[in-house]
Amino acid sequence: MVIVAPSMLSADFSKLGDELKHITEAGADWAHLDVMDGMFVPNITIGPLVIEALRPHSDIVFDVHLMIQDPIRYVDQFSSAGADYITVHVEADGDIDGAIKRIRELGKHPGISLNPDTPVSAIEPFLDKVDLVLVMTVQPGFGGQKFRENGPEKISEIRRMADATGRKILISVDGGINRDTGRRCHEAGVDVLAAGSYLFKQKDMAAEIAIWKEF
Repeated sequence: MVIVAPSMLSADFSKLGDELKHITEAGADWAHLDVMDGMFVPNITIGPLVIEALRPHSDIVFDVHLMIQDPIRYVDQFSSAGADYITVHVEADGDIDGAIKRIRELGKHPGISLNPDTPVSAIEPFLDKVDLVLVMTVQPGFGGQKFRENGPEKISEIRRMADATGRKILISVDGGINRDTGRRCHEAGVDVLAAGSYLFKQKDMAAEIAIWKEF
């Protein structure tokens, strides 16, 4: 069964606590939390203090996606704030291997992410160290983009690589995910669907999530 992770970037930021409760009650499995630093990507979003403030509102899994440079600097803070999964980008500056090791040391699930134009081979050195691979199907930090059609093909390749390790590695996808693209990605081997505007625009999010869980 697919794991549904609404992206809080599309929530109403004036009432994030209520929005988190809403997705929990709607049957979401995870909350996807995008962290942007204005350097790795042009936008700035939230930091550890916001995640810490949200944590008491739900026991849902916090899937924290760090779109930041030199992420090892903040791994401890996001861990303490309540993250369950912490994903860093293979393209980011700094000690990415060290960041992954530190996430594991803190008892959290480390993940590695790659952008649409990054070859799958870039994450191969990290597959034996992570619990999750996040495939971006839009360029992070820019809104209004269409789903990259090469996404399912990349996902299938990563699925084969991940399975070959003999370890349980979840594959997540983020960017332009709706009912159609989500189904295609799941068929290609995705475990986790991170979706923002499509889910938050639904009049009945619970009904839509129920459909996705039957993919």
